[in-house]
Amino acid sequence: MQPRQILHCDCNCFYAAVEAQEHPEYRGKQIAVCGDPQARHGIVLTASYPAKRQGVKTGMAIWQAQQRCRDLIIIPPHYSEYVRYSGFVREIFEQYTDQVEPFGLDESWLDVTGSCGLFGNGMSIAKDISRKVKKELGITVSIGVANNKISAKLGSDYKKPDAITRIEADNYEEIAYPLPVEDLLYVGAATKKKLHWYGIRTIGDLAKTNPDVLAGWFGKMGYILSSFARGTDQTPVAKQGWHAAVKSIGNSATTPRDLLNDKDVWLMLVILSESIASRMRELAMKCTVVEITVRDKDLCSFIRQRKLETPTCYSMEIAQAAFALFKSSYSWTKPLRSIGVRGSNLVSADSAIQLSLLSNEENRERHERLDRAVDVIRERYGYTSLQRAIVYTDHKLGRVNPTEHTIHPVGYFCSG
Repeated sequence: MQPRQILHCDCNCFYAAVEAQEHPEYRGKQIAVCGDPQARHGIVLTASYPAKRQGVKTGMAIWQAQQRCRDLIIIPPHYSEYVRYSGFVREIFEQYTDQVEPFGLDESWLDVTGSCGLFGNGMSIAKDISRKVKKELGITVSIGVANNKISAKLGSDYKKPDAITRIEADNYEEIAYPLPVEDLLYVGAATKKKLHWYGIRTIGDLAKTNPDVLAGWFGKMGYILSSFARGTDQTPVAKQGWHAAVKSIGNSATTPRDLLNDKDVWLMLVILSESIASRMRELAMKCTVVEITVRDKDLCSFIRQRKLETPTCYSMEIAQAAFALFKSSYSWTKPLRSIGVRGSNLVSADSAIQLSLLSNEENRERHERLDRAVDVIRERYGYTSLQRAIVYTDHKLGRVNPTEHTIHPVGYFCSG
């Protein structure tokens, strides 16, 4: 059986690269695409390589970045342009395969196994893609070539910018084993800390650890980590359309001022719930679980979720469930800096449901129709054309536009 040929393509410094392509005066300059410091989103989203060489890093506060690089040019993000370029890159990918799985705007996995007879092996296809992206779009990509998704991701991260790295059975241990364990996909700060506590510091250390021992420490995730480290992952590249399969829809906001009481929280939950409910209706979906994310002014956070009795895309029903979760979980020890709402375990809007004698499905449907009417008006005349009266009760919080924050994450552990 022919080994799989999986590519992971990562657009280098994507936001900054797009800005430099659209504005030639930025080319070769020390630039950073940053959130709005006046809106308390003052961090570096991405930086150009000249800025990175001066010590500017993603996630760094703007003032810290400016201390590292005095000539740093701060640029606000233009998400519509990034989405447009992401679409152009995708069109190039689809010249080689329809098995393309996005991992954010700037990264994708490609399964080109079935295309090798037409275009050559994975390395040949990677070189073609790299050349086309550079020639047609003026940006660069780093590409990992492997027989699985995890090793391909290691390859794209291994050498940047504008590089192609092959990691397969014959050279896997030589390249991957010496790398820090946190270079492995889904080994975050907490997992890294725990692994270090057990003396596991490299991917090689993790690969040589008994999978049953890892399962004792991490549950079933231990087996997954072991498979990742040994380069034996068999997860398929999900064959998806332009939009990835959506498992949940969420929205969060770092608020213009700290939230001080239940009234403030309710206002934000209404605003955010309206945005995610609207997106569900657009996708003809309903959620069966509501989740909240809360972060206080000291950046300590927690997540809570609750299963709903009936699937819904009615905004106020989502807001009420989120508010009940908040009330049962927080006692106002500190003011809040940010809050988020997510609808998950999505089902089709026309899925059959078990009705209860005590529920009022007719009333819910009427409210959902009203919400859809609001969607139509806002789509035609803008978000602020029709708003709930509650947004006018607070000048700062009411100005939050949730349509500027919506995130649609792609779940990694999904079936092909």
